Amino acid sequence: MQTRLSGKNLLFIGTMLFGLFFGAGNLIFPIFLGQQAGRNVGSAIIGLLITGIGLPLLGVIGMGLTRSQGVFDLAAKVNRTYAYIFTVLLYFTLGPLFAMPRLATTAFQIGLAPFITNKQQPLVLLIFSILFFGLTWFLARNPGKIMTYVGKWLTPLFLILLGALLLVAMIKPLGSLNVTATGAYAAHPVLTGFTEGYNTMDALASLAFGIVVIDAIRNLGITDPTQIATGTIKAGVISMSLMAVIYALLAIAGTMSLGRFAPATNGGITLAQIANAYFGWFGNILLALIVIIACLKTAIGLTSAFGDTLHGLFPKISYQWLIVLACLIPAILANVGLTEKITYSTPVLMFLYPLAIVLILLAVLSPWLGTSRWLYGMTTAWTLIPAILAGVAAMPSAWTHATIFQSLLHLNTALPLASLGLGWSAPALIGFVLGWVISRFTAKPSMD
Repeated sequence: MQTRLSGKNLLFIGTMLFGLFFGAGNLIFPIFLGQQAGRNVGSAIIGLLITGIGLPLLGVIGMGLTRSQGVFDLAAKVNRTYAYIFTVLLYFTLGPLFAMPRLATTAFQIGLAPFITNKQQPLVLLIFSILFFGLTWFLARNPGKIMTYVGKWLTPLFLILLGALLLVAMIKPLGSLNVTATGAYAAHPVLTGFTEGYNTMDALASLAFGIVVIDAIRNLGITDPTQIATGTIKAGVISMSLMAVIYALLAIAGTMSLGRFAPATNGGITLAQIANAYFGWFGNILLALIVIIACLKTAIGLTSAFGDTLHGLFPKISYQWLIVLACLIPAILANVGLTEKITYSTPVLMFLYPLAIVLILLAVLSPWLGTSRWLYGMTTAWTLIPAILAGVAAMPSAWTHATIFQSLLHLNTALPLASLGLGWSAPALIGFVLGWVISRFTAKPSMD
């Protein structure tokens, strides 16, 4: 039995974690940023990395520092009822109800839709979604094999294919970086990149995938909590470092693409144009493979994390039945339009995100502040109302005509930094200070 991770296994786990994080959205978003940022792309990348990489990394580090066994263990430092509600809502949102159906739809629209007629697309999407989630279920059946499937097979293949495209893009650029920035990137590139990175919401995924990393380390025979925590943190650093490099290269490729192509409405279009410019018809096939693999590996991780976590919360329901549920629901929902899924999911994500960030920051600060119930409870309580307001603000306008919703929208805009999506930050800080003061003057035991 090992007492600590070898360098080779640590690399595989870090690669696996990168693979779980890096879906199609992470692939096409930096391209779009690069087109908009123009000559300010360097500053925009810095802002993007602060939140788009920094927050997920802090999430993984927080799991390690608190030695939590998963998101439920971390949220239970508020109280167990809250932990059950938050954990179930998080995993259903990132799993079968919202994120996973979008993975299949995105993979289809970017990878396969260009090859078929509009009339054929509904039937082909149905067949593709069944095959996609059938394969996801097959590869998620054994959680102990996730590191092999994702860390040793799918992610290296993804990196080889994407690396070939990016290498050619850097060696034979389509244009220069000296192009005009547009929109908010012209005046405030760092702040705009910061806001866009925040809006990726990868911090939620860092909590969801923590259990996959912890299980992978345990399956290698590591049982010491300190070594599990250290391995989790190191894997997080490896995965986020790799993601940062790819984000930067994709953004630069997006900027240089303006030398040949007009700005597109989304990064998927530009990525397809770049692939076709360098490789012709083979570029379309290359991009299809890149996008489908990107979505598949993330789907495997979400399915495994869903089954593992909910089996822990509800032991009477087996892991195998839970992953069947996790794949069956999105196989059906994937055939609902992508726009509709985004419409329904965004308010829930905007509600969960502030609560997740608060948990992450408290976890990272735990070596210095401890894990008092007062500290966690007060900070979370003061974050809850602005989190609800953020969810309401993200609702479609057609839903918010009622007077009560209009009042909530006005209240949300009155919060400091609400325009940046950070309206929760000032109330959370008040709750944090109150919780810390109370924890210092009470005899309540620590929730270690």
